[in-house]
Amino acid sequence: MLTLIQARRGSSRLPDKVSLDLVGRPLLVRQVERVQQARLAGRVAVITTTEPSDDPLAELCQQYGIEVFRGSALDLLDRHYQAALHFGETEGVVKIPSDCPLIDPAIIDKVLGFFADTKGQYDFVSNLHPATYPDGNDVEAMTFAALETAWREARRPLEREHTTPFFWENPDRFRLANVTWETGLDYSMSHRFTIDYPADYEFIKAVYEALHPANSHFGLDDILTLLKQRPDIYALNADLAGVNWYRNHLDELKTVSTEQTKEKFN
Repeated sequence: MLTLIQARRGSSRLPDKVSLDLVGRPLLVRQVERVQQARLAGRVAVITTTEPSDDPLAELCQQYGIEVFRGSALDLLDRHYQAALHFGETEGVVKIPSDCPLIDPAIIDKVLGFFADTKGQYDFVSNLHPATYPDGNDVEAMTFAALETAWREARRPLEREHTTPFFWENPDRFRLANVTWETGLDYSMSHRFTIDYPADYEFIKAVYEALHPANSHFGLDDILTLLKQRPDIYALNADLAGVNWYRNHLDELKTVSTEQTKEKFN
């Protein structure tokens, strides 16, 4: 298994968010640490761009002993495919975005465990269609064969930029499966653990400062317990819950409804 964390320094809303400090280390490094805690993640690497602006990110990875591959800035589908070729992965490839520094390793293992236990039955397995976990626990696993098909045939810009829509937008062509939160709850639109705005950083920073010093392996349950005890932390980015990239492509996506996204109002 090859787990790829896509990252870049450029961001119009929160520039160089991957380098922001989380209890003494860069945010990207903290996320890699959490992904590496997953038993089934296999080889973990960061994939960034060939843009000169991402030279410091590649150097950061080298500094912390993190494997890194550099590819297309805008064609994320190509970047994932070329990275799989580079690392010699011919079976399973996992996509995790770098804006998930609170991702729970146990959730990664649940999705990848299902993918492994049903090997040969599905081309694409994720926990996003529909999503039920708090936003920021994104795990998408695909066979290399499916990735190669998408790389060869996907044409629409959003399919190239976001890597995986070609799978879940073509359920007649690919065998798809979704892993839901075993609690039966759906916090995907009410709890935001991802980072895209300054308020998200304040939230994530507060969670790390509260939990990480005592337990660097803190998980989803620990975070939810903290938020019940500290509603002030939950409130830091609560107004952003439900804001995601879908809102910009509702007229193009066949399988995403308005109930799965919302506009940012401030």
